[in-house]
Amino acid sequence: MAAQDELTDFVQSALAAGVPRPKIEEVLLAAGWEKDQVQRGLSRFVDVAFPIPVPRPRPYLSAREAFLYLVMFATLYTSALGLGGMLYAFIDRAFPDLVAGVISTESFRDNVRWSLANLLVAFPVFAMLAMSMERSIARDPARRGSRVRKWLTYLTLFLGAGILIGDVIALLNAVLRGEVPTRFLLKVIVVGAIAGTIFGYYLRELRRDEAREEAP
Repeated sequence: MAAQDELTDFVQSALAAGVPRPKIEEVLLAAGWEKDQVQRGLSRFVDVAFPIPVPRPRPYLSAREAFLYLVMFATLYTSALGLGGMLYAFIDRAFPDLVAGVISTESFRDNVRWSLANLLVAFPVFAMLAMSMERSIARDPARRGSRVRKWLTYLTLFLGAGILIGDVIALLNAVLRGEVPTRFLLKVIVVGAIAGTIFGYYLRELRRDEAREEAP
């Protein structure tokens, strides 16, 4: 039996015996359990007046939802890359690299066409799937506990945080060198805006999910 399962069984037995939640938490902390482990164990059961402990819905894994979430997040990443690539093309066109020279009209058009094609295909699919999944969650709140949804949300936060950190490092490095070309600064802003928007949105969603799980 896993340690968390053992703790959950203990919490269930204690609640069934009528032991108050603060007392259960106090005893488990004194026994050496971590606070977050204790809180997770207690959160498995709804804090309502009922003769026996009432369990919360457990996270589940559905093959269909795994497919839909994978497509949804994949199209999100594709949309972000398409938008970023298109803005990069305009920046390179307006502020050419003094070393590489002015980008040719044909190369500029190819870059814009390719990025725009990605954006026009991927973003509507992402938006459609996102709205569909939200409607499914509204009909059945237990779907919010999908393991795939949580893992992909955390992966998105990880990627977003990594890109934002790299963006700031690149900007700071340029500042310390004493030169921040306009084209470089604009690209830093584009990357920060796209990654920051995605990171902020999913961080807010994750916090809402955690608040709902902790609510009685």
